[in-house]
Amino acid sequence: MQGIIAILLVVSAGWILLARHRLFRRYFGTFFLAAAGVALAISMIGAPDAAFASALEGLKVWWEIVFPALLPFFIGSELLMGLGVVNFMGVILEPLMRPLFNVPGTGSFVMAMGLASGYPIGAILTRRLRQENLCNQVEAERLLSFCNTADPLFMIGAVAVGMLGNAKLGVIIAAAHYLSSILVGIGLRFYKRHEPASEQIGEPRGNVLVRALRELYRARRRDGRPLGQLLGDAVKSSVNSLLLVGGFIILFSVIMRMATVTGLVGLIGTGIKGLLAICGLSPALGDAFVSGIFEITMGCNVASQALAPIMDRVILISAIIAWSGFSVHAQVAAIINDTDIRLGPYLLARVLQAVVAGVITFFLWPFMSPTASLITVPVFLQTQSATSLVAWWQRMGYVSLRAGLLLGTILAMSIVYHTLVSLRFAIWRRRP
Repeated sequence: MQGIIAILLVVSAGWILLARHRLFRRYFGTFFLAAAGVALAISMIGAPDAAFASALEGLKVWWEIVFPALLPFFIGSELLMGLGVVNFMGVILEPLMRPLFNVPGTGSFVMAMGLASGYPIGAILTRRLRQENLCNQVEAERLLSFCNTADPLFMIGAVAVGMLGNAKLGVIIAAAHYLSSILVGIGLRFYKRHEPASEQIGEPRGNVLVRALRELYRARRRDGRPLGQLLGDAVKSSVNSLLLVGGFIILFSVIMRMATVTGLVGLIGTGIKGLLAICGLSPALGDAFVSGIFEITMGCNVASQALAPIMDRVILISAIIAWSGFSVHAQVAAIINDTDIRLGPYLLARVLQAVVAGVITFFLWPFMSPTASLITVPVFLQTQSATSLVAWWQRMGYVSLRAGLLLGTILAMSIVYHTLVSLRFAIWRRRP
């Protein structure tokens, strides 16, 4: 089986390399994808039991964890956009989001929901902002590059406790992930900085709260859908998005199992060991590195079981979560397919964040490792995935609280900014 796949890949690659350079550039993608598709089909025929088991496992993860966890937030986000709440936030938070990230104030809603709820809600909300013309193409690419992040419960509960067996490690991973995301967002403010910015929504002057409420009213009137239709459209759009996510989860679960069964992961991992040694990481993490390139959960799981120092494992896991895997990238590509948002900046940002997250984890380790005494975790942390109503309600409360805290912090900072600006203008006017 492995020999047949290798022959197909070698023959296809050899034929392309023997062709002229112009043909190489023109036909490489087509022949490579064709060879990969044939190899996948042959491997599934040769190992149907493994293919079926992996598909069933992916379906179980989607149905028991992803679907009930993300559906309420998908529906809520659609409702908030239809009700004009996002426009309200855009007016208030424009002075904060524009200097920091060079995106409109409406991007604060995407950032709060994306950082708190996990993949791929950041991509879906960015797409909605672009469709509503609340941001331009470049601003949407900036938003997508740092707002489509991992779920905190996944990092702390599934990875730290479920895989590594230590909740304290989850705090290091989450801190590195969110710090690297924000740093990447700040750095991307310079991406095509000379491109014209989108127009600020609402009136430029006047009381900020009055302007925000007026813009909320106008946005609701422009939408015009009755509440029943708005709710129905929100449910329909959310379910369709989750079906797409489920399909990609199942597909990449099968791809990774076939790559493991045929020995492709081990073969590539052998070549990766030298790169890991250059980076100062244990060569034993080669298979985990390859698995993490394709799928985030499997990569983290393989890394957690590798015979390597705990610090090296945590550093690689942080990098894998920041990279997020081709499975998530495929979801993002399908979500933004009907927009003018380009995938290239997002992929480059993922590579950058993976490096930054690994470096941050390295520097945080002496202060936040399991032996450090300054680290704490919530007493009632949900550390195991469960399908009960109680576990679902706990997850809803956990994620909603963090989204609310993040959004409230941003709002408070913006209100303080508006207050200081108003006082400055008032003092300036009183001068003789």
